[in-house]
Amino acid sequence: FRRAHTLTVLFILTCALGYVTLLEETPQDTAYNTKRGIVASILVFLCFGVTQAKDGPFSRPHPAYWRFWLCVSVVYELFLIFILFQTVQDGRQFMKYIDPHLGVPLPERDYGGNCLIYDPGNETDPFHNIWDKLDGFVPAHFFGWYLKTLMIRDWWMCMIISVMFEFLEYSLEHQLPNFSECWWDHWIMDVILCNGLGIYCGMKTLSWLSLKTYKWQGLWNIPTYKGKMKRIVFQFTPYSWVKFEWKPASSLRRWLAVCGIIFVFLLAELNTFYLKFVLWMPPEHYLVLLRLVFFVNVGGVAMREIYDFMDDPKFHKKLGQQAWLVAAITATEFLIVVKYDPYTLTLSLPFYITQCWILGIILVLTWTAWRFFIRDITLRYKEIRRQKQEHRHEKDKCLSNGDGHSSVLDEQNGNKLRERKL
Repeated sequence: FRRAHTLTVLFILTCALGYVTLLEETPQDTAYNTKRGIVASILVFLCFGVTQAKDGPFSRPHPAYWRFWLCVSVVYELFLIFILFQTVQDGRQFMKYIDPHLGVPLPERDYGGNCLIYDPGNETDPFHNIWDKLDGFVPAHFFGWYLKTLMIRDWWMCMIISVMFEFLEYSLEHQLPNFSECWWDHWIMDVILCNGLGIYCGMKTLSWLSLKTYKWQGLWNIPTYKGKMKRIVFQFTPYSWVKFEWKPASSLRRWLAVCGIIFVFLLAELNTFYLKFVLWMPPEHYLVLLRLVFFVNVGGVAMREIYDFMDDPKFHKKLGQQAWLVAAITATEFLIVVKYDPYTLTLSLPFYITQCWILGIILVLTWTAWRFFIRDITLRYKEIRRQKQEHRHEKDKCLSNGDGHSSVLDEQNGNKLRERKL
């Protein structure tokens, strides 16, 4: 039935597209016809994928919704591969086919400069530095971290990613000017207010979802209109709830997996800024927002697939398809950045920044070696030594008990002999 339904929809869509092209005279504009043909091809592929692609772990609001984003992932990855194989100039000019205003170099905004919270030199508005930093990216940071918390479902991992990204901005501000921010912009506005408040609200939402009763009832079986409206709203909540318990220190496999998740998250965040830089896209462009919406939808599915893969006792279980696509997209975006502007990426880090990162990497590797190798060997040696001591103690006790038992028997036999003589 599903396959027949798919073929019917594809047949109707193909006929509709053909009917539209027959009604109107084909323009002589090659660029317009190419753009229209690509869009029609993508629509046909999405229609096929929505009905035929493999279902993911989520079923709300509908499995077809998540199949749609899976197909969008494939289309976006193919688009990135196409951009990767173009020259730098052709790739930037190709963006004009999406928006004619693109393809023009844009200056990056520097958030640093005057870092005084209270500027006594400006009598009209001494707090102008704070108001200048309060732009549209403040609510974007808050909602972004709120949704990331719903994806990761762990307070510690969210805070580590948030703090680590600020360290990356400190380290890479010599490459991208908009990474240069004031100290209070880094730690007060970003980490504490925007990111911290978003993580807090996200954890409260997760707590509510974990306590919610997941008992579904058909819409037509609900008698009241209020109940029907409530059921429609709850259709956009999860069908059931799974609490993520990452437990990174429980095994070496889980520790490496958590480190890999953090690394991919940070790389995807950096790709946002570097792609804008190399493709000449302004920060407020709608393509930047669409990319973030895309990652919110596919990232949630990918995180659930990764957690199911890690939590399953069967090691041979395959990693989910959406998780592989997200990893491939992140890697392809990074390759585009490397190809389009290798000079910026090869700008050497300041010496003190390099020292800090080397020290951090050494500490992480040292803790990993101690936790999963040296500590286990030490505990195993202590356990073996304790077992040997217990075994020796039990053996000595058995020997002493055996001597006492023999003396008692001798005494009983002597008493029996005396009784016989009497």
